[in-house]
Amino acid sequence: MKIVDLKTFVVGNPPPRRGGRYFLLLKLVTDNGIEGLGECYAASFGPSVFEPFARDIFEKHVLGADPFAIEALWRNVYGRGYSQRPDISLMGMLSGFEMAMWDIVGKAVGKPVYALLGGRVHEKLRSYTYLYPDAADAYADSPVYSDPDAAAARALEYAAMGFTALKFDPAGPYSTFDPRQPSLERLELSEAFCRRIREAVGTRCDLLFGTHGQFTVSGAKRLAQKLEPYAPLWFEEPTPPEMPEEMAKVAAATSIPIATGERLTTKYEFARVLACGAASILQMNLGRVGGLLEAKKIAGMAEAHYAQIAPHLYCGPVVGAANIQISACSPNFLILESIERWEGFQAELLKKPIRWEDGYVIPPEEPGLGVELDEEVARAHPYTGDALHLEPRYSPVD
Repeated sequence: MKIVDLKTFVVGNPPPRRGGRYFLLLKLVTDNGIEGLGECYAASFGPSVFEPFARDIFEKHVLGADPFAIEALWRNVYGRGYSQRPDISLMGMLSGFEMAMWDIVGKAVGKPVYALLGGRVHEKLRSYTYLYPDAADAYADSPVYSDPDAAAARALEYAAMGFTALKFDPAGPYSTFDPRQPSLERLELSEAFCRRIREAVGTRCDLLFGTHGQFTVSGAKRLAQKLEPYAPLWFEEPTPPEMPEEMAKVAAATSIPIATGERLTTKYEFARVLACGAASILQMNLGRVGGLLEAKKIAGMAEAHYAQIAPHLYCGPVVGAANIQISACSPNFLILESIERWEGFQAELLKKPIRWEDGYVIPPEEPGLGVELDEEVARAHPYTGDALHLEPRYSPVD
């Protein structure tokens, strides 16, 4: 069996765009007709670059390859062009190819990917959602993002749906000029969010406090002190990801577990996090970290440090499906990020939606990744803009 063709899809995510502006999907096709699905989380360049970038990798490394030879292909793409270092754009592309090969392998042997990576150890996967506004709200200007009472009311609605963990991030915008000190206003607002949500949901839900590397070590310590009385499950990425040695100083100063990893890629960057004690919860994104096998290696390293994994998701349902596979077979799995209950456009893109029940995702029994792309829906929603997937502020935050 050999890989003979590549299909690419740049899919526009219609409002309210939960999961991002667009999804970068690809399919690999074998000479016996098996198709493998992958998703790339390549956020540092515009979507018009995706197809030629993918085509270049495909023609140089993937065309004619044995889809079972995943380790060899990974090393060749990782080291192409005399790179051999964690290149975030290249690894985002490689991740999509790698998960598509696993999808092919699973289909070829009739097994889910998790069965090929050690077997399922979790029958169901506890999930959390971001505190999104109701669909009727004006998305960007919703009071859910700025008003602790509105956030608490929305948290109660999610708790009624069955969620037992909720994420929110009232600490303020992030910029290319971070890290900085939090303002007194944001310190007060962050504490108010935690207080009101905790009062609303009690111990029914864990609170996941999100930041985006905005703060200096001293600023993050000040913020953590405000949050500690409300017992969050984690304090996410309190300092920028480039220096985990500095983040480790925050981890040592607070009782709140530190979570990080959505901007990291490969076992090498996560090894630094573990070695210096920067975080005890690793949030690898399967569309960026290097794919499923690389994530399994990271999960194994984490297990030896008594750290847990909580795969991150701010993209489409194919990365979501890969996250489910790695979570199902990892003993140190903690919790899975969901885009609410996997409804709306995330469900429309798949022939059979991801199964969510009473706060848990149920791993699929189908072979491969367990999901199939509805190509008609994908082709009917092209993204034609030039924006990046995420846009920070390009000036200092006062």
